[in-house]
Amino acid sequence: MRTNPAIQAAIDLTAGAAGGTACVLTGQPFDTAKVKMQTFPSMYKGLIECIVKTYKQVGLRGFYKGTTPALVANIAENSVLFMCYGFCQQIVRGIVGLDRKAKLSDLQNAASGSFASAFAALVLCPTELVKCRLQTMHEMQLSGKIAQGHNTVWSVMKSVIQKDGPLGFYHGLSSTLLREVPGYFFFFGGYELSRTFFAAERPKDQLGPIPLMVSGGFGGICLWIAVYPVDCVKSRIQVLSMSGKQAGFMGTFANILRNEGVFALYSGLKPTLIRAFPANGALFLAYEYSRKLMMEQVDIY
Repeated sequence: MRTNPAIQAAIDLTAGAAGGTACVLTGQPFDTAKVKMQTFPSMYKGLIECIVKTYKQVGLRGFYKGTTPALVANIAENSVLFMCYGFCQQIVRGIVGLDRKAKLSDLQNAASGSFASAFAALVLCPTELVKCRLQTMHEMQLSGKIAQGHNTVWSVMKSVIQKDGPLGFYHGLSSTLLREVPGYFFFFGGYELSRTFFAAERPKDQLGPIPLMVSGGFGGICLWIAVYPVDCVKSRIQVLSMSGKQAGFMGTFANILRNEGVFALYSGLKPTLIRAFPANGALFLAYEYSRKLMMEQVDIY
């Protein structure tokens, strides 16, 4: 039975939202540590020091700063990403001359994910900017870069609009695109390659939860290893633009290399990789199972 394209898009969007929610709930504390270490590497020598200092200074709630915009960001990003992923798979089928129902290769799925991520970046950038600013507000005050912090989503949004107007939410858009487009090629490529390995001679959609979670975790690690320095530059631009105009991607990248060295671009990599496996495993598990459930309901009716 052929599913109506509008219904298929709605299913992909809803399943992506479920995956994004699972991703945030699984990995938020490690994401907070990552952003703090990326933006203020001189304050924290390592992950343990970051965790201890944050807990002593702000308490447990400090690890969940930015959870609301993180949920919005991940639900919006993954809804758009997986909806566009389905569309981009059809475009790739058309380009290579395959039937609409034909299975794509792992490389073709990776290319579809890469194309889809460009659309997801447009909804991700504003919400991720708010999330990153909330996560590092304490450090911005400690370093004297801002006189008074903002502790709510609304106060951060209000300050962005007052200072830079609506376009202020798109600080770091070029960095976001430079991270997303190549990153999601490795993300979907790693995920599909891992699923192919586990499936052997079986169809991929018959895989159980453990292989799905391992495949999702492997895809997440492939993404972050490939594009982590770009993400570090993006975090700097989005956070430090609170205190004044920031140089663009190349200017910020060059400043980090010149003043702090190449290893500064990898500050926070450890919590990122620790978070990547369970968070992205949960993302794909929630996505695949919710999508399968909805597809079965559609087939019944």
